[in-house]
Amino acid sequence: MAERNTGGAVGAAGRAPTADRADAIRNVVLVGHSGAGKTTLVEQLLAATGTIQRAGRVEDGNTVSDFDEVEVRQQRSVNLAVAPLVHNGIKINLLDTPGYADFVGDLRAGLRAADAALFVVSAADGIDGLTQMLWEECSQVGMPRAVVITKIDHQRADFDEVLATCQDIFGDGVAPLYLPVITNGHVNGLIGLLSQKFYNYATGSRTEKEPGAEYETQIEEHRGVLIEGIIQESEDESLMERYLEGEPIDTKVLVDDLEKAVARGSFYPVLCSGLGVGAQELLELITQGFPSPLEHPMPEITDLSGKPVKNIACDADGPLVAEIVKTTSDPYVGRISLVRVFSGTLRPDMTVHVSGHGLAERGHEDHDVDERIGTLTCPLGKQQRGTAKGVAGDIVAVAKLSRAETGDTLSDVEHPLLMTSWDMPDPLLPVAIRAKSKADEDKLSQALGRLVAEDPTLRLENNAETRQLVLWCMGEAHTDVLLDRLSKRHGVEVERVELRVPLRETFGGKCQAMGRNVKQTGGHGQYAICHLEVEPLPSGGGFEFVDKIVGGVVPRQFIPSVEKGVRAQMERGVVAGYPMVDVRVTLYDGKAHSVDSSDMAFQIAGQLALKEAAGKVPTLLLEPVDELSVLVADDYVGSVMSDLSSRRGRVLGTEPVGTGRTLVKAEVPELEITRYAIDLRSMSHGTGTFQRTFLRYEPLPPNLAHKVAATE
Repeated sequence: MAERNTGGAVGAAGRAPTADRADAIRNVVLVGHSGAGKTTLVEQLLAATGTIQRAGRVEDGNTVSDFDEVEVRQQRSVNLAVAPLVHNGIKINLLDTPGYADFVGDLRAGLRAADAALFVVSAADGIDGLTQMLWEECSQVGMPRAVVITKIDHQRADFDEVLATCQDIFGDGVAPLYLPVITNGHVNGLIGLLSQKFYNYATGSRTEKEPGAEYETQIEEHRGVLIEGIIQESEDESLMERYLEGEPIDTKVLVDDLEKAVARGSFYPVLCSGLGVGAQELLELITQGFPSPLEHPMPEITDLSGKPVKNIACDADGPLVAEIVKTTSDPYVGRISLVRVFSGTLRPDMTVHVSGHGLAERGHEDHDVDERIGTLTCPLGKQQRGTAKGVAGDIVAVAKLSRAETGDTLSDVEHPLLMTSWDMPDPLLPVAIRAKSKADEDKLSQALGRLVAEDPTLRLENNAETRQLVLWCMGEAHTDVLLDRLSKRHGVEVERVELRVPLRETFGGKCQAMGRNVKQTGGHGQYAICHLEVEPLPSGGGFEFVDKIVGGVVPRQFIPSVEKGVRAQMERGVVAGYPMVDVRVTLYDGKAHSVDSSDMAFQIAGQLALKEAAGKVPTLLLEPVDELSVLVADDYVGSVMSDLSSRRGRVLGTEPVGTGRTLVKAEVPELEITRYAIDLRSMSHGTGTFQRTFLRYEPLPPNLAHKVAATE
């Protein structure tokens, strides 16, 4: 790998790199917590290959991948960004992802588009819970991985401690390829454990020499572990026996076996990076050790009816199958779609079929349309540089696909296909908003439609019961970015309002009531009298209407009118304006007039009777109760259970899930968990996730019921 380095091929700045075949492409996603140094590492690699003249700084707001004004202002990534470069004739598409849990949608999009992952870990800060969870996800699908320990020149850096943490958390197969040489806090260079050479960066350029005797013990210790790890992954079963017998193993054999194990996803080399150090070594690992798109398993593909389609491979001459992994809206260019081509070749001016299915519950209606590809570009941050084609395995951008959304499939018009969408977490933080002015209200719907098309982790709800517009988001930071985009990008000002949880009403006892609607006007009057008996039903009982009229005191044609009026009043509620549930209403008596009785008269009488009943017996407010399934690290189970109890929750039980995790199940009122997405993340240090499912309605405690009623 980097041991063979002959110097990186310098890419031409300002010109889009191209690839004509899949084996000359590497798609690499950078994963790690916010502040670990992913964006800085991208800058170093771009500068090392001559793609940019010099590396930018996050603090200065001039990096390639953090070009959104929100990212510049907050000094952290919130979007997936692609930065292509060329090294030794290989095009590398670097996918820089956000490291904050609120933007996990873009992170998962990066994982979908990539063939290998670089886990970026800060030598000063270590590993967070989200990074650990993503490592486990990559393990489940066998994605090739390597670890880059960044900031080794930081004053708080401790390479040895962080390396040990990586080996402890990430498990077997994690071993360093290089050791940093640090003198008085300054990184002078790296020692290659396979070549046993010292790569000196003290002069600003890389030179090679023999390491000093003072490093001999350190090299032998780490080199032995590395070689044993490589040999265990070797397909040559005799290699371990020869090694244990003391036979020296040729470095070339070790490097070849290492590259195969990395590409296979069974061995995870650790590299290190600091200011001006480590870029060449990392580029060699990516080009020689990481797999090309040819080795990446094809996602599941079906036709539009859902029937699986087999025998589609990463072939530039095969049928077109591509996926939109990211959608953005540019005020000047319009909609821009970042596309990973899995099969076939995408060209300008061709017509493609755009399919989007399976996300209707999040506001993405199923759609199948034909659209014409306009200009194809190879993005470098915000720069869109024209390219002639996008072959299987490559990542390109397409402008002005008016109907396309994130997660959509592009395929041949004559043979439309659909790729199974990648796993996307549910947004669980509800935020109610309203437009600040009539002008904002007129533009709000279109602006929100664009945000939903861009972001599959955003769900839009127009709640008819509470008459509120609710954005379901991933967290506070996600909410802030969405509102900022509404304001800055779309010119729509909104304000947050207190979220209303849809409650219900029911009767607390049994009673009889009369509805009298007798009015005389100049022409036909209104005459309808009905006697009702109301009583509560068990939770989930819904509504029952019982007809006990005898003798025709209420004519047959008006009995449905009474029921219709009762139902209408139940929808409006009788106390706090919430719909009534779990009620049996019995019509047992009444009076009618041969001329003045009518359908509407008896509807009104039914409504009046229900209102009168509300004054005779207590009326209860009911709150929705959800079942919560909380998956959390074992260390936080006690805190989670205690917190759920403090939210008026009932813990149903726990069960172990895998190693070191527990699933906690509980029943909790919705009023208590409107901000649980934020609270759980804080409580579990980012390791906790949860799902919620509506169970039933239960009476609201009297003290809370009085408070709610007073605000209505």
